[in-house]
Amino acid sequence: MKKILALIVMLFSFQHLSFSQDQHLVDSLQTILKTAKQDTNKANILNQLSQAYMGNNPDKAMDYAKQTLALSEKISYKKGMDNAYNSMGSINNEKGDYLPALELFKKSLKIGEEIGDKQGISDSYNNIGIIYKNQGNYPEALKYYFAALKIREEIGYKKGISNSYNNIGMIYDKQGNYPEALKNYFASLKIKEEIGDKKGIATSYTHIGIIYGEQSNYPEALKNFFAALKIREEIGNKDGIANSYGNIGTVYALQGNYPEALKKFFAGLKITEEIGHKSGIAYSYVNIGSIFIKQKKYNDASQYLDKALSLSKEIGSLENIINCYEGLATLDSAQGNFKRAFEHHKMFMITRDSMFNMEKTKKIMQIEVDKKEALAKVEQEKKDLISEKKLLIQKWVRNGFVGGFAVVLIFAWVFFRQRNKISKGKKIIEAEKERSEELLLNILPSLVAEELKQTGHCQAKTFSMVTVMFMDFKDFTSVSEKFSAELLVDEINFCFSTFDEIIQKYKVEKIKTVGDAYICASGLPVLNFTHALEIVNAAIEIQNFMLVHKKEKEGKGEIAFEMRIGIHTGPVVAGIVGVKKFQYDIWGDTVNLAARMEQNSEAGKINISGSTQKLVKDKFNCTFRGKIEAKNKGEVEMYFVETNS
Repeated sequence: MKKILALIVMLFSFQHLSFSQDQHLVDSLQTILKTAKQDTNKANILNQLSQAYMGNNPDKAMDYAKQTLALSEKISYKKGMDNAYNSMGSINNEKGDYLPALELFKKSLKIGEEIGDKQGISDSYNNIGIIYKNQGNYPEALKYYFAALKIREEIGYKKGISNSYNNIGMIYDKQGNYPEALKNYFASLKIKEEIGDKKGIATSYTHIGIIYGEQSNYPEALKNFFAALKIREEIGNKDGIANSYGNIGTVYALQGNYPEALKKFFAGLKITEEIGHKSGIAYSYVNIGSIFIKQKKYNDASQYLDKALSLSKEIGSLENIINCYEGLATLDSAQGNFKRAFEHHKMFMITRDSMFNMEKTKKIMQIEVDKKEALAKVEQEKKDLISEKKLLIQKWVRNGFVGGFAVVLIFAWVFFRQRNKISKGKKIIEAEKERSEELLLNILPSLVAEELKQTGHCQAKTFSMVTVMFMDFKDFTSVSEKFSAELLVDEINFCFSTFDEIIQKYKVEKIKTVGDAYICASGLPVLNFTHALEIVNAAIEIQNFMLVHKKEKEGKGEIAFEMRIGIHTGPVVAGIVGVKKFQYDIWGDTVNLAARMEQNSEAGKINISGSTQKLVKDKFNCTFRGKIEAKNKGEVEMYFVETNS
């Protein structure tokens, strides 16, 4: 149950920062706004409107938040600026833009500390904790949640205390510590009932229901979900109602009651479509598609999963894209279309890996930040040492020789102590630097990594002449069916690891792997004039390795893969594109032609284009194959390189 419910809870995990949209309240505020002066009162009204629209109309909420900030800056109203940053951060979080949200919450925290607003400080701590939770950094999230709770208990801020208990419970839930999660959820519920916070009560019921669901206690889960739904219907909390329908539908699905599950999922979908909640719509599509698979209504399932995938790509939700590909692979398998199932599973793995790389890049960036902070600390310690030295010398002069001698001894002790601290700090910095360099160079070429560290981005570059190589295993799909999943992964990993070692010898740059395909290029990011020769040498060594490996496998009575290789030379564009995924990649017709060379190659052969042959013909014997039809490219000159194997 955890997998599906985790998707649903994402939709309301930030609700405690906003009010449900009360149309009467909105109308009243807009009426007052028309005659309000340019003062703090107007800034507060604008912020209340931003909060009121949050969850139902994020664009309108952002517009009011920006108006709040502009007016507050104009009249130097720091509390208003604090509120605006919090609202804007909340909206960015809802969109999944966690880094901008984190920066906005930190700005809010800074203002709260300047004006000594303890409640505001606690809210900022809480919001920062939510961002870390959404990024999966649970220890850091707990740290900020507990910091918020401490302040809220000091000032007796009951609603805030309740929200803190709720958020702490969510982290324990994520960690599988259900007793602690329930303990905090019930503590939160008790306070919300005391203060009459209906929306908060509904949220607590929902979280308690999820815990029971994760423990397969479905009657208790449904009891709490229906209690939450009833309250949300009373207060008109539309996004909350949609989430309740989703949670109830999930329990019905787990109980095998697919008609009732579909009814609830469609009810939730209708509401998310009304309020334009794209993320909620996409999740509903996935859930509906999954139920249709269970019911063997494959055409309906395909329709909803395809819509889910399209919408998830539009909003950039990597997590839901992964779920879509996984659902499509399940659908294909159920229909017996194993080839398409393999393709969808391959896309599932690629997308999941890209998400992993994004997280890895975030860790690298954090290491860089930590390194800078450590350097700053060491520099400060140096300054402190110099200051201490000056003070001690002054005391020496003032107190005379005897006193000075004692001071010298003290100074010597301080000096050596500080020197040891600085030395230790330098060692830590060096270790962190080495670790960050190692991680970064596993993802990006050294020149590109350096540019990213120095400037924070990588400029795409055009290379007029590089050589691109595509490799894949012949009949991979049919051969792989004869392997167990574990043996298949081990075999691919063994081969690809060897390819990595070989191309490194010839200074060829690995670009990426896609399923059983391995793509690399020579002549970038550092220009050279021997790129074609180097990549052909690497290709020959790889084919020789594969032939030897095949003989060894066959000698043991085991199945072995055969390799096809295609090479083409021409211009490409290379660089890092986008902000959600750091990966060095190449684009252009040269890449497409290299792929066509591989597709028209044969097992154990190296197929090169005419442009590559012209660059290597003096060093390698090449057999002209004639002009061969290549998909979408017409007739292309192709040659086999003689490997002498």
